Amino acid sequence: MSGSPKEIPILKASARKLSASSTDAAAIQECWACLDGAHMRYLRAGSGPPLVLLHGLMGYSFSWRFTMPALAPYATVYAPDMLGAGFSERAQGIDHGLQATALRVLQLVQQLGIWSFDLLGTSHGGGVAIMAAAESLRRPDLPKINRLILSAPINPYSAHGRRLAPFIGSRVGSALFRFVMPHSLFLYSFFHARMFGDRRNMPADSGPGYLKPMAIPGLFDHGLGIVSTWTADLRKLEAVLPEVGRIPTLFIWGSKDSAVFLSSAKPLAQYFPNSRLVVFPGVGHLPYEECPDDFNRALIEFLTNTPGALSGNGGLTVGPRG
Repeated sequence: MSGSPKEIPILKASARKLSASSTDAAAIQECWACLDGAHMRYLRAGSGPPLVLLHGLMGYSFSWRFTMPALAPYATVYAPDMLGAGFSERAQGIDHGLQATALRVLQLVQQLGIWSFDLLGTSHGGGVAIMAAAESLRRPDLPKINRLILSAPINPYSAHGRRLAPFIGSRVGSALFRFVMPHSLFLYSFFHARMFGDRRNMPADSGPGYLKPMAIPGLFDHGLGIVSTWTADLRKLEAVLPEVGRIPTLFIWGSKDSAVFLSSAKPLAQYFPNSRLVVFPGVGHLPYEECPDDFNRALIEFLTNTPGALSGNGGLTVGPRG
């Protein structure tokens, strides 16, 4: 591991939203692929080097509604709904562990005829992205990942994730979750609002948009399948960190993230000497919704650099105040 990254003054985030009129919905295509015998939905937009966007737990491609139009001039953007999530098939017997999910992402990319690409993952999707990077380095028959963008990825160093998810995945916790959540969607709305550093910056369509896939039975089973292997997956994730650190990586965090603590960024980033950390002050777990213009600007600045441009700088950190 490298030494601690260097700190420079913080970026100032704005809460401006991309207006609906700035998006070209007709340019975003809905597509389908067959993986592990089940149908996976994904969205496609833009032209240029391929970039895959991975949503978090209980999310889906809707998470990227502000991101895809902004990145479309720079990349061919793909945003899958993971099997069991969003509008993808709720297939029985699917392994939702990090490694199995990562391999499905790589298989999707392979089906698309892509052999090298950039990968963005948020929250649980960030963990999947790290695992996918490790698998792509281990196996020459799989597509290669050029660059990683990790937005508050799950990791072994965030105490909150180590406690809550395993409880929900336990026998008692999962029984309580199954009983309460389907009949108390207001609780989901409450917890979703807590993902924002400032709830006044929550887009009006956010809550209703994330609720739509709940009309399809099986979504909660998908979530429980993920948290049931949470502790084991974090151990696997920690084991592969030394393998993936040489990939150029952009970390993005909100300073008020209540799901994956910002304090976990520093120990995680030490495995990635070829990395930058961008922190948005006052922003929560969903910067792509809470400050989409700034989030997209950070992505574009990173992606329009040549691969390896960050090499040798010891890591550039945009850190929190204090």
